[in-house]
Amino acid sequence: MYPDHTPQRAVEVHRPTPIPPPVVHPAPVVPVQPGTVPAVASIVLPDGRVVTGYAIDAVRPEPVTAKPPVSRAAVNVALGGVGFLAVCGGLLLLTSFIAALTAFIGQLIILAAVIFGGWIAVQVLGTSSGTSGTTVNIHKATFKRNHFRG
Repeated sequence: MYPDHTPQRAVEVHRPTPIPPPVVHPAPVVPVQPGTVPAVASIVLPDGRVVTGYAIDAVRPEPVTAKPPVSRAAVNVALGGVGFLAVCGGLLLLTSFIAALTAFIGQLIILAAVIFGGWIAVQVLGTSSGTSGTTVNIHKATFKRNHFRG
């Protein structure tokens, strides 16, 4: 079992100590009569067998307590409150939408003014040093258009 070069050891066997069973004192048996003798029911199955047993009463749920009636006035007040909150929320959204639209239109007007003003400034103040551009004198053009001739 062991190779030749391994020294052999003595094997110790441990056996468990048995535990003695507990001493049981039997309780006295007292016959108790049931309050009522349950009824025995027999059922004939379709294949002809008869099943006999005690009838068990079905568990009956507790009766449902009647809910108190809700007055129509309370329902109308609740629905009116919900409607009022919906209208207020809608008006708040409409107001903020109008404010945002107004700010957007104002920004567009400012942007158009800056772009158009820059284009006019480039046209008026631009240099015409022999390039193929047209020099426009604003004073003469204004006077001719308004028919101020002198």
